[in-house]
Amino acid sequence: MVTQTWLYDAIIYIYALSLLFYFSDFVGSNRSAKRMGTGLLSFVWVLQTAYLVYSLVEHRNLSTFSMFETLFIFSWLLVTVSILINRFFRIELFVFLVNVLGFAVLAANFFSRPGISPTLSHWNINDELLFIHITLAVGGYAAFVVSAVFSGMYLFLHRMLKEKKWSQQMLRLPSLEKTDRYAFVAAVIGAPLLLLSISLGIVWIALEGDFTLFFDSKVVNSWFVLLAYVFYLFQRMLLKAPGNRLALWNLAAFVITLLNFLLANYYSGFHQWS
Repeated sequence: MVTQTWLYDAIIYIYALSLLFYFSDFVGSNRSAKRMGTGLLSFVWVLQTAYLVYSLVEHRNLSTFSMFETLFIFSWLLVTVSILINRFFRIELFVFLVNVLGFAVLAANFFSRPGISPTLSHWNINDELLFIHITLAVGGYAAFVVSAVFSGMYLFLHRMLKEKKWSQQMLRLPSLEKTDRYAFVAAVIGAPLLLLSISLGIVWIALEGDFTLFFDSKVVNSWFVLLAYVFYLFQRMLLKAPGNRLALWNLAAFVITLLNFLLANYYSGFHQWS
């Protein structure tokens, strides 16, 4: 069972990483990111296929398959279809969205399986689910901090250049183009991490069975944070908004993120950290 638990963890983390690369390719047409995403997703497919073959050999009779194996096959099919679509049609957004659903189904299936043991002996299985959820969320928030810092640098440089003020500090900063690019890349990393974290949070609530938590202030505000960064990416990719407007919106999105993080301690029913 311990070996199976490490296999489950490996599939979940590799799956999440592949989605991060796919999202990066979708918003930036990055071939290297697409190759990495495809390679990692293919590795997830190999691990899933190996587990399915093991299950078939172990059960022999399909009538003994449980709901766990059924949902596992469903997730495997989603991965298979997305790989084929990516290979022959190259619809990156479709691949990303289908695999977000597949990721959520797989996580719900793993962590709801009766008798499964967590990786660490003193944890219960919900602790492990929450650990992955928190890890993804913290990674997303860290990326948003980096993005906000670069947007602040962009506004500073933009103002100094507009007013034709030069200083030694300016020479030590990257160009406007680079600061805008770095802010964008950090947001591209943070947004899918937050989306995956939210999806695991939804899985945790579903397993707990307390569906009123879907309307908890932290959960609702997290959707607003995600939408704020999606709108930032939308403005940059499709509307081609000027850099100073993008930087201002990125900072506004970060303020929403900060308020979401701080106010949750007072208003959330279960997202309290003190």
